[in-house]
This record gives sequence, C-alpha cells and structure tokens, in this order.
Amino acid sequence: MLDFPRWKVMGILAFVLFGVVFAIPSLVPESLWPKAISAPRINLGLDLSGGSHLLLEADVEDVSKQRLEQMQETIRTEMRRNDPRIAIGDISSRDGQLRFMVRDPAQIDAAVERVRGLTQGVGVTGQRDWDVSVVDSNSVRVVPTSAGQADAVDKAMQVATEVVRKRIDEMGTREPTIIRQGSTRILVQVPGLQDPQALKQLLGKTAKLEFKMVDLTADATALTQGRAPVGSQILPYPDAPGGGPRAIAVKRQVMISGDQLIDAQQSFDQRTNEPVVSIRFDGQGGRRFARITQENTGKPFAMILDGVVLSAPDINEPILGGQAQISGSFTVETAGQLAIALRSGKLPVALKVIEERTVGPELGADSIRAGVLASAIAAVAVIVFMIMTYGRFGIYATLAVIINVFVILAVMGMLSATLTLPGIAGFVLTIGTAVDANVLINERIREERRRGRSIVQSVEYGYKEASRTIFEANVTHAIAGVIMLILGSGPVKGFAVVLLIGIATSVFTAVTFTRMLVAHWLRRERPTEIHI
Repeated sequence: MLDFPRWKVMGILAFVLFGVVFAIPSLVPESLWPKAISAPRINLGLDLSGGSHLLLEADVEDVSKQRLEQMQETIRTEMRRNDPRIAIGDISSRDGQLRFMVRDPAQIDAAVERVRGLTQGVGVTGQRDWDVSVVDSNSVRVVPTSAGQADAVDKAMQVATEVVRKRIDEMGTREPTIIRQGSTRILVQVPGLQDPQALKQLLGKTAKLEFKMVDLTADATALTQGRAPVGSQILPYPDAPGGGPRAIAVKRQVMISGDQLIDAQQSFDQRTNEPVVSIRFDGQGGRRFARITQENTGKPFAMILDGVVLSAPDINEPILGGQAQISGSFTVETAGQLAIALRSGKLPVALKVIEERTVGPELGADSIRAGVLASAIAAVAVIVFMIMTYGRFGIYATLAVIINVFVILAVMGMLSATLTLPGIAGFVLTIGTAVDANVLINERIREERRRGRSIVQSVEYGYKEASRTIFEANVTHAIAGVIMLILGSGPVKGFAVVLLIGIATSVFTAVTFTRMLVAHWLRRERPTEIHI
C-alpha cells in the first residue's frame, strides 16, 4: 500500500500536469487566446455556439430520370456493336420505362439477351435491377425494378452525403454534423455559421458540369416554339451576351464532363478582370479537350452547369494544356462557391431544403451560463459533503474531482470533440459519479477499521476490495455509453462522449491518484488514528 515507486509517482504527476496544461486552451475564450500559439480546444456544438441547421431531402424522381437516361444511352451503344449489330428504332422513355423496336424480328432474342447482360443483381435475393421483356413480338421493354430503384437511391445518398461533407469542409467550418436520416434525407448542422443562405446555395448546386457543341442548324423560330433538331436539346441561356436569345440548342452528346476535373479555383479574367472559375482536367480529360477544340475551331462551345448554359464562346484556337475558364455573371462569392462545388464533385441526386433553422449565439451563451452554474453548484455541494463526511479523505476526493474535470477537458480537446448541451449534462453527472468511487473506498476503510485492523491495513483493504466493485460498476456504465455512442446521433452522442471520457478519468483519479496522496500522507505523518 505504501510502496509507490518514484517512476509511478512521476507518471501520475505527469498525467495530472497534462490534464491541467491541455485543458487551459478550452477554458480561455478563443478571442483572448494568442493566435501565434496553436493548441487543441473543445469545439462547441450548434446548441452552444449557434449556427445553421438544414434538413435536405433527395429528389427520388431525379434518380429515376438519371437511371433511364443512362440505360437509354447504354442500350443505344450496346446495339451498335458489330457482333452483330442490331438495328433498332428510337428508344422511347414513357411512364418510367424504356421501349424500342427491333427492326429484324429474327434478332429479338439476341437483343433481349444483350440488354439483360446490362442488368445487375441487387441484394441477397439476386433480383435484377431492370426487368427485360418482349412485347408485340418485335419490341423490347425495359422496366426498373423496385429493388433496383431502392439500391440506386441508397448508393446516390451515400455519395451525396460525402459530397455534402466535402463542400462544407471546403468552407472552413469546424466539426459540422452531417448524417443520413432515413433513406432520402441528410441532416446538416454547421456550428458558428449564422447565415445559412450561402450554405443553401452551395448545397443546392448539383454541380453537374458538361461541355457540348452548340447546334448551328437550329431554327430560331423552332427554338421559340420549343422544338430542337434531332439529336439536340434546348437549354436556357439566361446570361446570353448582347441581348441574345435566352435559350439555345446544343448537341445531346457530352463532349467532356466535370467528372474529369481535378481542380477548380476562383480567379479573374485577365482581359475583363471579371470573376471566373479556372478549371483543370486530368490527363485523359486534357487530351480529349485539346482534340475537341482542335476539331471544332471556329464553332461555339457551350459550358453547361446543372442544365443551364453559363456561356457559349467560339473556339478561336485549340486549347491545349488541359486548362480552361468558366465565365458568366459571377461575383467573387458565387465564383468561389462554384469552384468549391466543382472541386468536391457533382451531387448524384438533386437535394432540396425541407427544414431550416438558425440558432443564435445568445441562446448558446445562456446554455453555457446555465451549465457552468449547474456544474459549479454540483461541485460545491459534492465538495462540502465529502469534506464534512470524510475529513482529510474528503479533501483528497475533492482534489480528485478537480483533476478529473481538467483531464476530461484535456482529452476532449485532444480529440477535437464537440461539447453540446447534453454533453454539459454528462459533465455534471460525471462530477457526481466521480466521488462515488471515493465514497465506496472510504466506507470500506471505515468498515475495516471497525473490525480492528490497523490504519495501514484498513486503508490497503479499503482500496483493494472497493476497487473491484468500482471497476465492475463503471464497466456497466461504459457499456451503456458505448451503445449510446454507436446507436445514438447528435445530442445523444455528445452525452455519450463526455460520459465515456468521464468514466475512464474518474476511475484513475478516484483510485490511483487519491491512493498516491493517502500513501504519501501515511508514510510522512505515521498517524495513530484516522478520522473518517
């Protein structure tokens, strides 16, 4: 019991010093902390620091539309293969399904097998994502299955969640909360961001960038009537120069897409000094871009973002090096947002805001004051009770509680954990449970003393026998905390994080730290009686 080697004492004191030093940055307001000194600190959650809360919902119909378009293009390409080539009519897409006619009835079975080869199994049941069947003896119908649609939505939401996370990280925010809710929703909470408008604009961009050739054969009268030549489509062109038409016809074929971008940055046009977005393609995209501009010199090239033409300049000369500029009616802010959206990748599904809340910092300040007051009252009440009940041993327990608070703050700071209002509740709870171990130890020491054991034996047995109970009790608490951490979200996780850290640190301070203090006192004073 009295045997505390120097290395163990130094280790315990070093751990205590660690807790005090690394807790200080979190206790000092960020505005007062020297900017030259970088130190880990606890981040405040949305309910404490204020910020923006958005609930995004995916447009499931957008996923269905994209799947139909992709399958339509894939079927058209597959039928053109020369092994042998299968002649088909136009592929119609109505009522959420595809249908086409095979010109040679003898090839109908080959066409069905070729299309079935494009389908995939979904889940453990092996159900295909598309159902292929023959109708009217010479027509093929391709219908998306419910399992295939559900799988496509799930994959799109997985990618969308990561894209949203990348975009918010690019804004420089700290500790945002981005989690899926249900099958088609994403919850976004960004602490410290008081104006959600920029966030909404950024997350609302699908950022689907495409480069297509302008169809010069389109008739202006037909365009006003909404009719485009075969193989082309009409797209809005709101920023047409010189009061030109607000819609133009472009070829449906995508010459190059934003998937081949490797960088996008806001910059300024050297000729006009207007904000633009400078983009850079990967090796394959750069070569393709160079070849397309070489083959189409003198022709207009449309830059299209989310189905809207940004600009349609003429290709004056081949563009080599894989770099280009996207111009439009940009401000510095909008050009920066577009650059972020392009860098983080396009959203595989359109997202719309269905719930929006802005939490002011005043509410968080009130919560912090209330939490600090509750913690102070709890700490004072516990300290007074322990000292009045256990005397010197109560003082040691009080020191353990104080050190425990510092160590919790230090660990949370090192982990860059986020403190929420439920986390403060966990903090207050930890203060109470931190002395539970000391109560068990002190009561066991009393019991051993009544049995007639010596002071040293009573203390030794008290710590030894109570430690088993302390560890078992905290294991049950830790199991509950882990379950809340894994299955919970938002506030529940915040509570669980503080609880788990508090469990680990309170066991150390209550058992090891106080035992060292008691051992040092017994060895130094050699008391003939203890008042406990």
